[in-house]
Amino acid sequence: MIYEIIDFARRHRYKISIFALMALASLICVVLVAARIEYTDTNRHLGLVWNLFLAWIPFGLAYFAYAFSWKKWKLYFVLPITVFLWLIFFPNAPYILTDLQHLAKNSTNVPLWYDVIVMVWFSWTGLLLGLVSLYLMHDIVYRTFGRLPGWVFVFIVSGLSSFGVYLGRFARFNSWDLLNDPKEVAVTILGLAIDPSMRLIAFTVLFSIFYLFVYLTLYSFAHLVQEKPNAK
Repeated sequence: MIYEIIDFARRHRYKISIFALMALASLICVVLVAARIEYTDTNRHLGLVWNLFLAWIPFGLAYFAYAFSWKKWKLYFVLPITVFLWLIFFPNAPYILTDLQHLAKNSTNVPLWYDVIVMVWFSWTGLLLGLVSLYLMHDIVYRTFGRLPGWVFVFIVSGLSSFGVYLGRFARFNSWDLLNDPKEVAVTILGLAIDPSMRLIAFTVLFSIFYLFVYLTLYSFAHLVQEKPNAK
């Protein structure tokens, strides 16, 4: 049994390392907020912890889907529901980036540099949770349907998630609303689609480009080690 665990850990050491690093980064985020609360006796930034928890949901769903995707019979039964839930909760990961706007609010309780560190930690962790989950889902689509559908999936998800971030930040919807009150969400989305504002278009386009750029950069880094130099 011990040898099987060791062998499993060896074969999946990078996946385990990513999970461990994300867990450690999240723990550091919580400690930073807890220290701030203790020092200032205020609950400011406590909402960041909840947002980070929501960012873990698509991360966990992607790992779950990835584990089942290697079994074809499980793929067609489990994956559709998992992907649907993943799409609903995925915008919560990049959404944390918009929390950086809270730095504009004046605070005399702690130095600005501390709040900058707190925000960067949360934003970076949420961003990585989303990127890793997108990478895993991208790999599933790539293995199942091919290269082109895989990249089409990435571009579509980037656009949809950017729109989802807009709904969360400006329309004040969250992922639970889509499950609890889908009618209201649908009516709002229809109204935005019929008469989109310049803010909606600019935010969605710019955020999509940014997220795609970061994803493509990390994707290239992930495959850099696979390129072997030509032997002379």
